[in-house]
Amino acid sequence: MSIRKRLLLSNLAMIVLPIAALILMEIFLGLIMFRILNLDPGSSLERFTQIRFIGIIIILIVTNGLLTYYVSKTIIKPVRQLSEATKRIANGELNFEIEADRSDELGELAESFEAMRRKLQEAEELQKKYEAGRKELIASISHDLKTPITSIKGYVEGIRDGVADTPEKQERYIDTIYKKANEMDHLIDELFHYSKLDVNRVPFHFEKVDLYAYFEDYLEEIRLHTDVKVELWPKEKQTFFVKADWEQLNRVVTNIIHNSLKNMDKDEKILQVEIKEVNDHIKAVIGDNGKGIPRGDLPHIFEQFYRADPARSASAGGSGLGLAIVKKIVEEHGGQIKAKSDQGKGTKVAFTLEKWEEGN
Repeated sequence: MSIRKRLLLSNLAMIVLPIAALILMEIFLGLIMFRILNLDPGSSLERFTQIRFIGIIIILIVTNGLLTYYVSKTIIKPVRQLSEATKRIANGELNFEIEADRSDELGELAESFEAMRRKLQEAEELQKKYEAGRKELIASISHDLKTPITSIKGYVEGIRDGVADTPEKQERYIDTIYKKANEMDHLIDELFHYSKLDVNRVPFHFEKVDLYAYFEDYLEEIRLHTDVKVELWPKEKQTFFVKADWEQLNRVVTNIIHNSLKNMDKDEKILQVEIKEVNDHIKAVIGDNGKGIPRGDLPHIFEQFYRADPARSASAGGSGLGLAIVKKIVEEHGGQIKAKSDQGKGTKVAFTLEKWEEGN
């Protein structure tokens, strides 16, 4: 019941209840005085009037007092609870619940307060998560930059101290320095790109892209320059138009396929790509017959700086940011990305992109 209805009924009750109580009092008083006590009506009329007047005053005080107490209690109590909740929120305390067990305006206000409290709590938890991620990011950057820098310093000192005393050694040292510098450049580039994605500073230029034709060209390059057997499904040429930023799409596919090629350990290396429609999205599934990903690592592969095999990734120049960047780009396209893997058999990474609708 709304507060307005409650107040109207309360005011109505302040009129009806005293009248009803007065009628009952007169009947009850008349029975006692004139029937039970057998008093003379003529001589007792003045006393009857006095008692009735006193009764009216008592009835008005009691009924008005009780109704006022009831109405004020139903309003003041929830207001006091909301006031207390406001103070707790202002003091930074968010781990409590505001009960909204009413169906009136104060109940709606309590629900709004509870929704606000939950959002503030979620924001606080998200802030803590971001802060922890920032610290982890700084620690990971420091570690990943320190390793090649230490290596470069060592080789430079070797050249300066005359350890590389032959042209062949000097060339090997310089090649190693160049390789480590490239690793640092790649890491900084991916870190810069990831940071821009994280704060929505990467401009996306969406256009109509035929995903099937894109993969045809991409896989043809792999077929020409590697010994990997590539397959594209469906085998018959079809058109799958998606809404995508071509440059960012290329980064996604390159990252996924590069990971697949690095982890292929079979004599016959196979890379398969399947494209299909799923409701209002186009789904691309990239699979390989590589060594696979351990089950415990699979849920974390899209996290920043996560490496299923740190030693192998570090030696291969992996930054640990590639798949995190892929996930952010796919989500910016309005899609999702998932991975399935059987250790020793291979891995499949599937992502979706929105279909191109004419008029976009």
